Amino acid sequence: MPCLRCTLSRAFQKVLLVPVQRPARTPEQAILLVAVWIALTGNHAFWRAILQGRDGLSPSTWGLVLAVGAALVAVHFLLPALIAPRRLLRPVLGLWLLVSALAGFYIDKFGIYIDASMIRNVLHTDVAEARELLTPDLFWHLAIFAGVPGWLLWRNVFPATDGWRAGWLRRGLWIVGVGLIGVAGLALAFKDLAPLMRNHKEIRYLVVPENAIYGIARNLQPNKVGTPLRKLPVGPDAKLGAAWQQRQRPALFVFVLGETARAANWGTHPGPDGQPRDTTPELDRKPLIRFADVTSCGTNTETSVPCIFSPQGRRHYDEDAIRNSESLLHVLNRAGFHIVWRDNQSGCKGVCSDLDSQAPDRQSLPQLCPDDHCLDEAMLAGMDKLLADDKGNLVVVLHQIGNHGPAYFRRYPESFRRFAPTCDTADLSQCTQAQIVNSYDNALLYTDHFLARTIDFLERQSDRFDTAMLYVSDHGESLGEHGLFLHGMPYAIAPREQTQVPMVLWLSDRFSQNFGVDRNCLAQRAQQPASHDNIFHSLLGLLDVSTQVYDASLDLSAACRG
Repeated sequence: MPCLRCTLSRAFQKVLLVPVQRPARTPEQAILLVAVWIALTGNHAFWRAILQGRDGLSPSTWGLVLAVGAALVAVHFLLPALIAPRRLLRPVLGLWLLVSALAGFYIDKFGIYIDASMIRNVLHTDVAEARELLTPDLFWHLAIFAGVPGWLLWRNVFPATDGWRAGWLRRGLWIVGVGLIGVAGLALAFKDLAPLMRNHKEIRYLVVPENAIYGIARNLQPNKVGTPLRKLPVGPDAKLGAAWQQRQRPALFVFVLGETARAANWGTHPGPDGQPRDTTPELDRKPLIRFADVTSCGTNTETSVPCIFSPQGRRHYDEDAIRNSESLLHVLNRAGFHIVWRDNQSGCKGVCSDLDSQAPDRQSLPQLCPDDHCLDEAMLAGMDKLLADDKGNLVVVLHQIGNHGPAYFRRYPESFRRFAPTCDTADLSQCTQAQIVNSYDNALLYTDHFLARTIDFLERQSDRFDTAMLYVSDHGESLGEHGLFLHGMPYAIAPREQTQVPMVLWLSDRFSQNFGVDRNCLAQRAQQPASHDNIFHSLLGLLDVSTQVYDASLDLSAACRG
């Protein structure tokens, strides 16, 4: 009788020793399969925008889906087919899948649009900020939508061709054929797509991965990433005004550049439970000038910060001109002010190039700098020494981490966890909207405390300096309204939550007196609309700097100075 165990053993060995047959597809078939996969799984937001308000059971809707789908697949097919030879096809398609999965994940999760400005934000994000966006659900998403098809792609065997001529001929025929199908799809869908794209141009920033590829390409152009070596001069004639001849004391002006604070939650406002809450209790006890209606220049730091310090502003917005020109800080420096940029974020975006730039010393501030980030109060450390070493006019910019999301809970110490329950994770999908708002408002409470401490510091310097402080946020934030989170929406369609920002001004008595500022007059002006466009000219006016680039019509204090 044969040995049953031996028979099973031999059979099992035969199964193991037989190699699993790997699929064999031509390179063009592999590209097409990847293109179809991305069109179906990586473009959810694009499909929602295209089909919004349409009857899902209507034959015309299904016709539109097929036509747009053909065009979308063609778009995804053509670029890798044009640039990737056979030997590089696997890594190129693997990267195509990874970029698609990443872009699709963040678009679906936060309701963002990916354009050149958003890519520039990503390129300039520091390690600590980037780490907060690496959540477990991101890795699951990448494993399913990039890892699985990538593994299948890597197992694919590309059959040998008859030579490079035959291979390129086949590739050319595929490109022509798929291109014609894409053109036909666009032609069939033109009647529906044309008005949609004309009225909602931002939809093109939802097409994954071409939106990310385009954004990267735009930022690889000269002067898009980093700072040009030589900026065009602004205000070369800048000098101190005539009244400076009568002043006996230097000025100390602190510009606090806020981060992601939105006007809707600044001060007294309804909480998630409908009860009123106040996020600025300490500032309420200070003699501040509060600007009631301020509009930002952009919806992200990379746009707003250079714009704030430029003479062009939003009204004459020209990205290249702004980035390639000197900023307000260079104009003030030329007039005789010592400029110090103190940064608790991801840099000055070029506006402080060639000027004094500092960052908190994390090693010496363990209580204020836990882990890999610092609380904003760390920027006040060492200010006494800075003033002791400086005898002239001084402008200090304090660039906050503020309310930078999604990890709002990391922006304040435990003692400021007053609104609860909070969202104590960077993965906002794990929290309710009420928890997210509570954490966000706690971060505003801490900004309130930080600004109050800054004013206290300036008051202590009043025996030596004429002191003043301006605070303004760079942009706002969405906290779940309309299904949107964070910021960075194209400005034309951005909600008010992302463009309405708080701004406050504090002037010491001696500053108001010596610079001839009528605070009651300025408080009345503050009730009228203002924007980031006013800041460049208002600071020149407040600090009495004379230059031809100054525009009195944009100076918020022009009518209130003697």
